[in-house]
Amino acid sequence: MISIIAAVSDDLGIGKDNDLLWHLSDDLKRFKKLTTGHTVIMGKRTWESLPVRPLPNRKNVVITDVAAEIFPGAVTAYSIEDALEKCREDKEIFIMGGGSIYRQFMPLAGRLIITHVHSAAEADVWFPRIDMRKWKVAEKEEHSSEAIPYTYVVYHRKK
Repeated sequence: MISIIAAVSDDLGIGKDNDLLWHLSDDLKRFKKLTTGHTVIMGKRTWESLPVRPLPNRKNVVITDVAAEIFPGAVTAYSIEDALEKCREDKEIFIMGGGSIYRQFMPLAGRLIITHVHSAAEADVWFPRIDMRKWKVAEKEEHSSEAIPYTYVVYHRKK
């Protein structure tokens, strides 16, 4: 199962200057709970933005197009296909960014785990548009406990 996991603004922004647009405590805890014990795949810039590398208790896979580049504590992949080959035995894979990685994995994912943050924020990286002809809402949970309201939405690919 390939799941894409992201926090996305109302205008599809996901990051600026190689950082998250927000630091929502409950969302970060949810990310950790969902991904711990599983595989996370990310691009090089997402890896570089992590405060702790590798993310603990997860198989970290970093995709780069720089030949022979390696990332200490992570599995290095040189393409989407290479990343998937290196994860073929893994039960669940979480795609955690950035924008180009999300776009490339969107046709392969069976599930989207999206935190829709109800705010516009200045961004320089965006999430791909979710085509509702291909996706259906499986779960939805509104939150307004933090400074910015947000909604957890899980989408499943339509059959």
